[in-house]
Amino acid sequence: QVQLMESGGGLVQAGGSLRLSCAASGAISSIRDMGWSRQAPGKERELVAEITSDGSADYAESVKDRFTISRDNTKNTVHLEMNNLKPEDTAVYYCAAQTTIVRIFTAWGRGTQVTVSS
Repeated sequence: QVQLMESGGGLVQAGGSLRLSCAASGAISSIRDMGWSRQAPGKERELVAEITSDGSADYAESVKDRFTISRDNTKNTVHLEMNNLKPEDTAVYYCAAQTTIVRIFTAWGRGTQVTVSS
């Protein structure tokens, strides 16, 4: 099994920046794609960014040009650099990993809260 631990959330003013980190442990050799999802109160979970094992990234339209996902396969970490944050970015952010050949995320962290004040 893969365990994922997020860090780096917090409270920031609109226009500010935060960097989220996620450390993977356990069966790390099974990890393929990784990503970040978020869930705001009363809303469904939304995939905001994902990255393949060779570094190809994709983003939700709502965060494109503001968020950057990166990963360090030597350290088993994935990061989400968030710039120009908006109040609507307020959510719990979850790290995720694909661990089978099926392209769905099967491992999830517990989440870290990001709150953006206006």
